[in-house]
This record gives sequence, C-alpha cells and structure tokens, in this order.
Amino acid sequence: MFTPEDLLQLKEMGLSEEEVLTQLKYFKEGFPPLSIVSAASVENGIMRIPQEGETAYIDAWNHYRQSDCTIVKFVPASGAASRMFKDLFAFLDATYDRPQTDFEKKFFSEIEKFAFFDELNNLCEKKYGKNIEKLKAEGAYKTIVRMLLLPEGMNYGNLPKGLLLFHKYPDGNRTPVEEHMVESSYYAKDNKERAILHFTVSPQHKPLFEMLIAEKKSLYEQRLNVRYAISFSIQKPSTNTIAVDMNNEPFRDEDGRLVFRPGGHGALIENLNAIDADIIFIKNIDNVVPDRLKENEAHYKKLLAGVLVKMQERAFRYMEKLESDDATTDDLSEMLHFTENELCIRHDGISLESERELRNYLTRKLNRPFRVCGMVKNLGEPGGGPFIVKNPDGTASPQILESSQINPNDPVAMNAFRSGTHFNPVDLVCSVKNHKGEKYHLPDYVDRNTGFISIKSKNGRELKALEHPGLWNGGMSDWNTIFVEVPVSTFNPVKTVNDLLRPEHQ
Repeated sequence: MFTPEDLLQLKEMGLSEEEVLTQLKYFKEGFPPLSIVSAASVENGIMRIPQEGETAYIDAWNHYRQSDCTIVKFVPASGAASRMFKDLFAFLDATYDRPQTDFEKKFFSEIEKFAFFDELNNLCEKKYGKNIEKLKAEGAYKTIVRMLLLPEGMNYGNLPKGLLLFHKYPDGNRTPVEEHMVESSYYAKDNKERAILHFTVSPQHKPLFEMLIAEKKSLYEQRLNVRYAISFSIQKPSTNTIAVDMNNEPFRDEDGRLVFRPGGHGALIENLNAIDADIIFIKNIDNVVPDRLKENEAHYKKLLAGVLVKMQERAFRYMEKLESDDATTDDLSEMLHFTENELCIRHDGISLESERELRNYLTRKLNRPFRVCGMVKNLGEPGGGPFIVKNPDGTASPQILESSQINPNDPVAMNAFRSGTHFNPVDLVCSVKNHKGEKYHLPDYVDRNTGFISIKSKNGRELKALEHPGLWNGGMSDWNTIFVEVPVSTFNPVKTVNDLLRPEHQ
C-alpha cells in the first residue's frame, strides 16, 4: 500500500500507518448512519429559563468566577475570509463591469457604511489619485473590489476574518479579534481581573494576529481595567487526513507524493485538550457585535455559564458520594433522576437492575466533561441543530448534528430534521475537569464514527476529503450536553460581506 517514501512522509507529519489505513477504510465503507430519536425541543431536551429564573443562574456564575478558577475564551479563527467575498470575486470574473446583482448593488450603494471604507478610500486615492466616489462615477467598480480583495490593496480576500475591520467606532474601528477581547471583559474575567483568550489560527497568519494583539492589548487593558493573557495555536499537522481519488485510492500530486488535507474544525479537539482551564467558552470568530449590544450578549453568556456551574456542582457532589461508598438507595434514585431529567439521558437500552450496574452507570455518565450549549429558534439559517441521538452504549442523549450527518434514507431521521425548532449558533460553555480538579483527556470522548466525506478538487482533478468528527458534533459526542434556549439576538454571524450592513453590525 505505502512506499518507503510514503512512510517517511507520514512520520514527518506525525501520523501512524495504522491511522491512515483507518481513514482509508472510512472512505471505502463510509460512516455508519446515526440513529436519531427525535429533534430536541423545549418540550424535550431544551431548557427554557423563565425571565424571573435567570437571576439565580447569573448570580451563580458571578459567585463562581470570584473563586480561584481559570476561565478561558476559545475562539476558532483560522478560517480565511475568501467565502465571505465569493460574490465580489464572482463580480471580478464577470463579463460585465457595473453592478448587476442585488448583492453587488447593495455592496456599492452602501459601501461607505463598512468599517473598512476609510482605509479602502485612502488606498484608492493613494494609488489612483481618485476616491471611491469618483471611481464609481467613472464605472471603475472592479478597481475598487481589486483594492479591497487583492494583495495590491487591502488583501481582504486572503486574510482570515479575525483580522478584517468589522465595526465602526469614533476612536478607531475594530476587528473581530478586538471585539472578542472587549466582550471577554464583560463575562469571562476572573477574580484577578484577568481575561484569558486563546485563538486557533493558521501558521501563515499567526504573525499578523500577534502583531494586532501587540498593538492593541495595552489600549484595551487600560480602557477596560483588565489584564489580558492571549495565546495562539495552530491545527496540528498530525490531524490532517489523507485524500483519495474517486476510486478510494490514495490521491497523489504531480510528484507522486500523498496528498493530505486539513481535517476540519473537529481537529481542534487537540487544541482544546491542550488548554488547562476550569471553564472554557467557545464562540466563532465572526459572531461578534458592537459595544451597544454587548450587555445583551454578556447576559446570556453568564446565564449559560451559571447553568453549567450549577449542574456541575450537583454532578461533583454525586461523584463524591459514589466514591465514598455511602450513597443510599434514595441517593442513587436522585442521581438517576438527575441524569434523566436534567441531563436528558435515556437509558432504555441498558440494564440497571442491580445496584452495582446502577452505580457503574451513574459513575460513567456523571464523570465526564460537561457543556451547556445555547440554542436559538430556527429561522432558516444553514447549519446544525439539537437532537436526541442513540449512543453506542445503548443510551440516548442530546447531540448537535449537521445536516450532512442526517441519513436521507431514514424516515425517522428526516422527519426529526424537518421538525427541528432550534438551530446551533456555536455558543458553548464547557467544563473539562472532574470533581478532583483533574483534567479530562478530551480525545477519549470523541465518537470517531461521525466524520464527514466531501468532494473537492486539486489542480482540476476531483478528490474525496475526510473531515474529523466536528468539534461540537461528534468531537463532543460523549460529553454531558445541556441545551438552553437563548434569543436569536445573540447570533450575529458574518457569512458574507453584506452581513456587515445588517443593523446589528452598524
């Protein structure tokens, strides 16, 4: 199967032959379909906290963060912004020179509203002696787009989203990285007035992120009375996956070398595992809002974190009882009730008849990472959602699934997918240590059978690519998962450049 040169290549990447053979097996056999019980809903698996009940959770979080704990905000930020500008790249390639589509017309008619407008305008004046208004009047629309997207100008088409100017402020416009820094001071500061942030970035852009932080850190520390500890990591080469041709044979480049591709955001479980923290917030780089909306955003982050610490407190108490061996029959009954009603775990498929079976079961379910996931009402956004899914051990529990994980030939799964009421905005608060303060080894809790296969191309040749189980999908499959309804006002992603024209980003 592999030549000596191939094996050397694997060694350089930190991949074992056994690992790559397993990946090739997935290409040939596919991933087993998930057995979906139902969509999660407010009636079944999603907590809806009444307004009068919110204070108790927020107080619980504020009390917890005054303890000697480590809180980290983890932000996946390696994605390039190229998809954000796909409509503008299409305009550059179009046979016409003036805006024709609704998207193009909106972009140019409201261009002065973008936070990057001033810099773009200055560059146009410097290079062409004309501002954007004059270039538009002359019909030089593509010149403006080239200055925004290409290396001759601002190079936004090749930069990650985290480094683009998103929001306008009188004292200096901000990138998403800065917005995450500011936002963390609202809810993720510890009792030492310290905010710890970790960004996962691509190796080629890491110096640019470091430069931005070096430039802005002290400014925000003084303004917000906070001390920042900011770190970066890159996706490990050992998390790359082999590509295959359409016959499921290893895909090779022109030099005969094996082709590997990034393994998707599920590869970041390794980066997450390297973080030593009690509580970790996870949020996407582009889901940020200006200061005027941050109080609302922070309110619900504290709410989710409060739910987590209260649930964790009970699980820790139960684990201590189980280990001390003085748990009574009533205690065990209370614990089982907690797993059923608070953690929404169904155990119909397994035997709990003996006390020993019950104790082992409770230990297995309580002694593992916890996450609380905000869920918004589904307004037609593409992406994943909350479901109740059967697990390999015969239980069923809350999981986040992507549409590509739904088996189109399974009527129960398709009905659950169509009837879903909520959407996953990637709004997570995680607890990754046990009741003794020992860190869980997160890769142990991944369901390896929940990856993705997609069709891509390289140099005009089609190939199949393999993605690891998504970070918040199969990557956290064996975690305790609690879904909490949050308002759609907390979900403000920027998928296209024109999303920055929405009122929430102005």
